[in-house]
Amino acid sequence: MTGGRLRLDESMTLLTEVIERPLDPGYAEAARRRADGTAPAMPWWRKLVVAVLAAVLGLGGVWAARELRAPSATASEARAVLLSQIEEGVADADALRQENAALAAAIDTLQEESLRVSDPEFLDEVRALALSAGGVSVQGPGLRITLDDSRDAQAGTPGSEMGRVQDLDLQILANALWASGAEAVAINGHRLSSVSAIRSAGLAILVDLAPLARPYVVEAVGDPDAMRAQLARSSAGAHLATLRDSVGIPVSFEEADELVLPGTTERSLEHAEPLATPEAGDR
Repeated sequence: MTGGRLRLDESMTLLTEVIERPLDPGYAEAARRRADGTAPAMPWWRKLVVAVLAAVLGLGGVWAARELRAPSATASEARAVLLSQIEEGVADADALRQENAALAAAIDTLQEESLRVSDPEFLDEVRALALSAGGVSVQGPGLRITLDDSRDAQAGTPGSEMGRVQDLDLQILANALWASGAEAVAINGHRLSSVSAIRSAGLAILVDLAPLARPYVVEAVGDPDAMRAQLARSSAGAHLATLRDSVGIPVSFEEADELVLPGTTERSLEHAEPLATPEAGDR
């Protein structure tokens, strides 16, 4: 109360105290004594205790950080087991893929030997369908396009995820090559068929469940000049230019006089007809 009247901030006593006297009276007195030289000196043993405690706390913090950063033996063993299982799975998948390729080649040979005599016209139709479906090897002039991750993405720089080649980039490029007149398309040696899928699993890009490794080489058999001109006029050309200029993904074009694209070993039954049942007298 001032002059018989209440202060306007009477209800804010605590805040007023903090604003008007920010330093506690005890601290203010200790500061005054230190300034006057009348403050009692700290004994040597207390200084020693403070130094020892500071050293112990520092060593304890360093030890705790090292223990947290060092992987435990159990985690290392589990990681080794997972890596061995992954390597075994990859080896099994490669072996099955090679076996599938051998069986597909044997089926094609038997089919051609059977139809060459019995129905040569149908054999010609099967060959044309196999060529369209990517089931046979194709060779001829074409275009080779190589994409790779940016330098920052290769170095693992934080925030450089946009500099990695994505499955969408390869999808856009493959579709544009088909639209530009390509007769056959392959990515890193994996031939694309009419039912091929380009997708991602984490950071890996898969073509028909087969993982790809950078750099990504897309090869297309066809007229290289016509494909390159058509590609430049399409939205895929603008997409590749954006990847190169804005994201830092290197994109290179190369015309090849002779490309050899292997046939796909993927076999999926889409249509079947029952054979005519022989008559009783023909048995």
